Amino acid sequence: MKISAKVNVFNEEENIAGLCETVEWADEIVVVDSDSTDKTVEIARRYTDNIYNIPFEGYKHKHEFSDSKTTGDWIFWIDADERLTPALRESILALKDRDPATLPDGFRIARRAYYLGRWIRHSGWYPDHVMRLYRKEDSYWDGVAPHQIAHVKGKVETLEGELLHYTKQSLADHHRMTERYAFFAAEHYFKTGKKAGWGDIFFRPVFAFIRTYLLKLGVLDGMPGLIIAYFTAYGVFLKYSMLWELNHPAEEEQGE
Repeated sequence: MKISAKVNVFNEEENIAGLCETVEWADEIVVVDSDSTDKTVEIARRYTDNIYNIPFEGYKHKHEFSDSKTTGDWIFWIDADERLTPALRESILALKDRDPATLPDGFRIARRAYYLGRWIRHSGWYPDHVMRLYRKEDSYWDGVAPHQIAHVKGKVETLEGELLHYTKQSLADHHRMTERYAFFAAEHYFKTGKKAGWGDIFFRPVFAFIRTYLLKLGVLDGMPGLIIAYFTAYGVFLKYSMLWELNHPAEEEQGE
């Protein structure tokens, strides 16, 4: 069982060393950059020679490219702002002792986010199970940008341990990310022929807040939980407002 750890990066000089160190157990590390302007590539070369650069043409395209550059029969995908717990590392390495015939096509992992100075335990953010270890030949990428994820054709199991996600450095960063993700989602909905009405713009954000803060127990995450709930609602509001805008382009003023 040869495992390739892969990461897609852009201007990650503050994270790349810690990232490479958290996957040093892998049989190889593959880094794919898109014209970083900082020292990301220079630092990455201390840990691996498998470094590639491609123009950014979308998240799915970049993931498919980085998958193609791995030589292992299994791929472990990790983001630059994530780290493995010791328990997760041991769970992955223990797979090498299993009979290959008993292995599924993928493994999901619980992800725990560090946000505004604390670990988030609720709010729909935990346990945020993500499939990050998968059999290369049976995988494919799909989803709505920027949340395209790897899928497999067969069975998926859950690994012990966690991915630690040091997400969103500030509220300003969270705000920028919310706007960007909302635009991607609205653009995808528009291309698939979906429309948005006043009910979507008014009610969906309200339901999103209630679901995050009350049903998903965001209230137990303190002030960060309240902020997450508001940002979630804001993201839903932006998504459907932008979708409405795309379906109703502003008409040019008619001169007399």
